[in-house]
Amino acid sequence: MSKLITFKIASFAVFVTLTFSTMQAAEDGCDNFGEYSYICGPISAEDMVLVPGTKWVIASGFGEGASLYLVDSEQKTWTNLYPADEPRARQNMKSYGACPGSPDPNSFVAHGLNIRAGADEHSTLYVVGHGEREAIEVFDVNTGGDVPVLTWTGCVMTPDGMEANSVASLADGSLLATIPLHTGIQINEAFAGKQTGAVYAWAPGDAAFKKIEGTEMPYANGIEVSDDGKEFYIASSGLVKILAFSNTRPGRLLRTSKVLSFIPDNLHMGNDGNMITAGMALVDPECGDVAMSLEFDLGEFASCPRPFTVSAVDPQSMQEHVLASSPAQPDFSNVTMALEVGTELWIGTFAGDRIAYRNLDPGSD
Repeated sequence: MSKLITFKIASFAVFVTLTFSTMQAAEDGCDNFGEYSYICGPISAEDMVLVPGTKWVIASGFGEGASLYLVDSEQKTWTNLYPADEPRARQNMKSYGACPGSPDPNSFVAHGLNIRAGADEHSTLYVVGHGEREAIEVFDVNTGGDVPVLTWTGCVMTPDGMEANSVASLADGSLLATIPLHTGIQINEAFAGKQTGAVYAWAPGDAAFKKIEGTEMPYANGIEVSDDGKEFYIASSGLVKILAFSNTRPGRLLRTSKVLSFIPDNLHMGNDGNMITAGMALVDPECGDVAMSLEFDLGEFASCPRPFTVSAVDPQSMQEHVLASSPAQPDFSNVTMALEVGTELWIGTFAGDRIAYRNLDPGSD
């Protein structure tokens, strides 16, 4: 659901300065909240991925300022990764010949992220991009030096300029992306249970993304794929469930989780093969209960700090296990995702000035 406010959080970003490109979590105003610590400074780190085989985390900047951040998970410091001082671009015409060229780095807004390990200290980063255009932007991540080097290599435009939310990759270079709201549809329709979006697929050589028939749902949000590529999993914010589909054409709904107690947003595969999702509480005495109807108001929902939950969902049984939860935090709300980073759980937000983290095992705090 966070995609709806891409361009509405600019006023929030004005209050946060990026004077220093690297900041420490121990700065004034960055104190711990219970078992949660913060890395302060990154604006609206809506999604994050761990660069394979390294200590580096890449976070999307879902607002004005840097579009992608590079975070040292050991030192808890960060820097602007893209566009940075000199954005690099080298288009892969074989795979992305239909892409019209590199994006304007000055208007680029990053959203959902996916990363796939390659060979010789290279990985491929896929970014849901907004700004001057709507596309999945593709970057090479070279970890052969002291810090990762990012080079833009191509893009796949979304159909009819619709806004994607999340992207997943397969071993053959194919992509799956969620479009939560088709053209002309409002978010409150999703919370009233209407089919508002779907999953779209692209393979190298395709001219464009194509909708996977059978995947229409209320607000298709986070997406992940199974290791063998035979299934994919979707967080439906409108249904408040995780859904499992066959990766076929058309797609077949295989399994669903129970209705969750929070609105699921992004999805990431955990180290144990379970899917990790996170989101804000549906029921809260302070902020009120979420109106699962046409009365849903995104601005009202996002403006009140809500409790949040991080859960793991088994992709086969679809059983949920709570990994972490928190009462409302005055300085950290609008939670969108969680990621395992070593022995820690990192948590992102679509409107905030920090990344939260805590130990995965609460008994060792």
